[in-house]
Amino acid sequence: MKFIDEAKIEVAAGKGGNGATSFRREKFVPRGGPDGGDGGKGGSVWAEADENTNTLVEYRFVKRYQAKNGEKGHGSDRYGAGADDIVLKMPVGTLIRDLDTDEIVADLTYHGQRVCLAKGGKGGLGNIHFKSSVNRAPKQSTPGEEGETRSLQLELKVLADVGLLGMPNAGKSTLITAVSAARPKIANYPFTTLHPNLGVVRIDENHSFVMADIPGLIEGAAEGAGLGHRFLKHLSRTGLLLHVIDLVPFDETVNPAEEALAIINELRKYDEELYGKPRWLVLNKLDMLDEEEAQARTEAFLEAIGWDYPKPDDRFQFDMETPRLFQISALTHQGTQELVHQINQYLTEKKRIEAEKAEAEQAAANVEIAGQQPKTDTGVFKPE
Repeated sequence: MKFIDEAKIEVAAGKGGNGATSFRREKFVPRGGPDGGDGGKGGSVWAEADENTNTLVEYRFVKRYQAKNGEKGHGSDRYGAGADDIVLKMPVGTLIRDLDTDEIVADLTYHGQRVCLAKGGKGGLGNIHFKSSVNRAPKQSTPGEEGETRSLQLELKVLADVGLLGMPNAGKSTLITAVSAARPKIANYPFTTLHPNLGVVRIDENHSFVMADIPGLIEGAAEGAGLGHRFLKHLSRTGLLLHVIDLVPFDETVNPAEEALAIINELRKYDEELYGKPRWLVLNKLDMLDEEEAQARTEAFLEAIGWDYPKPDDRFQFDMETPRLFQISALTHQGTQELVHQINQYLTEKKRIEAEKAEAEQAAANVEIAGQQPKTDTGVFKPE
């Protein structure tokens, strides 16, 4: 199936049914009074996150979604039937934006999340509601309300814990193949990967994380060169970036250090927040070099990019601040297990810190609420 991560659609909710103006007509009942029922409500349009949907491809071809109108009211106190709602299934990670106001309507982040995109109109009132002691035969009724209409932009940002970043042909797809069950296309030419691939990396029965492999970036990607700029948004939800470097490029004239700095510069141009995310360095394709040459190339590369970070100190607890360096071969799986275990430790520690922070905020909010409540004056209970 073709991977589609953007679409524009129009949603229109149904109009409410009109209220009825009717009077009871029956033999031997000379003044039956009003009996016009209300109109039914119009159908609404809902978006629902579905983990079994992976792409927005169906919204590329069907552009308008119109819910049905409510039924009008009838005599004999009969109300009109309400119209059925439309539910649009969308992938988890879809961001829905209103094209007219540019506001974010919804961000679907978990399976089963439902959001109303366009609310159906209320049904009109029948003349039974306008009867009073003064007006015993009201002839007025109200029309149904119009349903909402919206033009929406759908944008899919894949939900992954770890994102792979690097030049085309750096070995990102080979790495995700080595550590997960994902099987993206792998070949010895640039831009083999044309759309994001997700792989679940399972450590044991209770621990796993999701890794995202996006098309390679080239210099000028933030302005639209290559494919990468379209997919940089997929990295915005990741908690950790792995910058994969090819130390043995096909073209001997290519300088890996210059390319690495160019990609980091592209990140900064595209989004400062994305640039600020934790970024670990992964030096790949070391199986193609002997030990001495690999060591020499690694030292030259680190000096060229200005890598002067100390070795992380994990003696007491996992070091969350210091960027890490890994030397691997994705093809022969050399060093990949160490990489995966350290990523898992990082994500576990990050979740623990976030849970503690949320707990502390909740406790502070509870103390604030308790402090705002009026105190009971116990002096009134003391004997005089």
